[in-house]
Amino acid sequence: MNNWFVYVVECKDGTLYTGITDDVESRIKAHNEGRGAKYTKGRGPVTLKYFEKMVGRSEATKREMGIKKMKRGEKLNLW
Repeated sequence: MNNWFVYVVECKDGTLYTGITDDVESRIKAHNEGRGAKYTKGRGPVTLKYFEKMVGRSEATKREMGIKKMKRGEKLNLW
């Protein structure tokens, strides 16, 4: 199985975005170039605040959904 990551970035406007990837460095670069996600487009640059290594895309997706359900304060406690 491939290693996947769930990550949280903070946008320039202070909002948080959570996603998954198999290459964190390339994904952050894509966000900062306006190619990452519709949500982060126009909110960059983004700063990586947290990431977690997972085994497989399915596990990463489940963790992403769990993080997205958290309140902002709970997300901030991740790091």
